[in-house]
Amino acid sequence: MALPVIATKGNLIQTKKSLELAKLGYDLLDRKRNILIREVMTLIDTAKELRGSIADTYSEAFLALQRANITMGVCESIAKGVPIEHGVHVSYRSVMGVEIPHVTLDPRPPEISYGLINSNSQIDRAYIQFGRAKQLTVVLAEVENSVYRLANAIKKTQRRANALQNIIIPQQEAAVKYITEALEEKEREEFSRLKVIKQTKAAKKTQEI
Repeated sequence: MALPVIATKGNLIQTKKSLELAKLGYDLLDRKRNILIREVMTLIDTAKELRGSIADTYSEAFLALQRANITMGVCESIAKGVPIEHGVHVSYRSVMGVEIPHVTLDPRPPEISYGLINSNSQIDRAYIQFGRAKQLTVVLAEVENSVYRLANAIKKTQRRANALQNIIIPQQEAAVKYITEALEEKEREEFSRLKVIKQTKAAKKTQEI
């Protein structure tokens, strides 16, 4: 443990200031960690609900697609006619200094990109369900990416808080104790020295009389 070599009042004042800053830093990191943990727990609950909804939606979509394939044959040509989605946008917001993504999908009504003659109600059902799954996937992507980023931030915050709590603060406290005891020892030595000098002068004056 590194301790100050020179025990002075200036070093004591500076070390006490460093100790207070370290304690303040730990308190702030502890608050940040708690806020991030609450945020993560909320998002995890949301993610669980979304996964369940997506699973049900995909299940219905694939079931409808399977029925369409049975009644009409493989619907590959219809699938190729569905346009590629380009309406996904990503922006960011800050939560305690952590950049959290906000993913949006351009709101627009479903556009039928296939002919009604060469399709049936199962194709329509599959198309609608896959559209819902796409919307839910966008929301889930935002939530899960946010959980990942927040989890990393919590780990970093935890490491910093642990370093302050287990290393920096104990070192500063030991340094304050070391300097305080050294200064007190110097004061005792100085007091003893002055007392001896006073006694010597008093003895010398008595002898002169």
